[in-house]
Amino acid sequence: MTISGTLESAAAPRPMSSLAALTQRLRGREDPATASDRIMRRVGISIGIAGIIVGGVGLPGVAQQGRYAPAWWTVTAVVLVFGWYPIIAVVSAVSGPRAIRFVCGCAALSFLGALASIPFGLQMHTVDATMVWPYQVTALAVTLAVLAWSTRVAVVYLLVAATSAALTTVYTLSSVTPQHVTENFLRSAGLSVLFLWCGTVATRAAARVDRESAITSRRAAAQAAAQSRDRERARFAALIHDAVLSTLLEASRAGAKSDVLQRQAERTLEQLDECRDAQRDPDLLDARSAVLFLRAAVQEINPSVRFATRTWPGYDDLRMPVHSASTIAAALTEAVRNSLRHAAVPGREVRRTVTATVSTGSIRIVFSDDGAGFDLAAVCFDRLGISMSILGRMRQLAGGSAFVESQPGEGTTVTLVWGDGSR
Repeated sequence: MTISGTLESAAAPRPMSSLAALTQRLRGREDPATASDRIMRRVGISIGIAGIIVGGVGLPGVAQQGRYAPAWWTVTAVVLVFGWYPIIAVVSAVSGPRAIRFVCGCAALSFLGALASIPFGLQMHTVDATMVWPYQVTALAVTLAVLAWSTRVAVVYLLVAATSAALTTVYTLSSVTPQHVTENFLRSAGLSVLFLWCGTVATRAAARVDRESAITSRRAAAQAAAQSRDRERARFAALIHDAVLSTLLEASRAGAKSDVLQRQAERTLEQLDECRDAQRDPDLLDARSAVLFLRAAVQEINPSVRFATRTWPGYDDLRMPVHSASTIAAALTEAVRNSLRHAAVPGREVRRTVTATVSTGSIRIVFSDDGAGFDLAAVCFDRLGISMSILGRMRQLAGGSAFVESQPGEGTTVTLVWGDGSR
């Protein structure tokens, strides 16, 4: 590592809007750091908005078929079928995966409840149409089941929902043929299978990304820990050779009491005590191991990113838990990925640099690029790469914090800070 006697001042965070601050408070303490959580949020927001649009477009049909049913049933069925979608959109934007699964499960069961209530609101063979209006939302309900439950349960839900929706045509429509019922079932089931397949592929791909990220982090941690152990063995071997053996050799040669030999023996014993007291916890990384860990994580994404290290006096006292290093590495690699995806400038190469500054009990990582930049205030609330994968991760880490600075045309700077609170 290169040594530097100065430490750059930490970049101050840009002030957040009141809406962004409220959103972060509503998100709570749950850590939505994984790719699976991000996919769940985006799909949940998309389904919520889609349900609102479908409900608005379908209102004329609901009103037309409402002539054949009591007003209380029409209102109740509309609430059961469409009432959850605004809630899903909001919960997906501001809450965690558990809440998203819960509301999606409630919405999926609520749709089945609306289908089951049809005999209580509509008379048999009274609707003059090709299908009863809840039928149109079957595919969205199946997608909710994908988010709420396992794939097997979602498949069972698909069969139940598609069959129930097709049977409603037998009960409600004034003119029904077996061919009509079969076509309705195949249309509903086919579209639902497409939504089920898309949702399942997306969630499994995200889970695969999470597994690969975890494997990479564990590999880097194991490599850093192994290097730390090798350095400790080398240091201890040098101590044995240079101090212990030389002291014993001098003692064997000395024919009488020697003040020099006594001082050398005392110093050797002190070094042995220091070595014994300084034994490392295998779950803690020293300064060099932590930097190597972070460097390996960045180079795993893009080897061309420049990685520099600066140190303050006392930097060697740093002891960072492997979990903390993994969290910082995940946030740092997300910043690198975002830069690779969005910071390109036509006609020139974008320079990307990571600077790790280590001091007594703390480390500060600054990733910067001179790329396109962006307006933080204009970032859509459902873009979770910055708010959750970087700021959210570091906010959940004890002793951690993060700041993002960017302006259009002026590049982007992401600062990650971690300090040992026990010091």
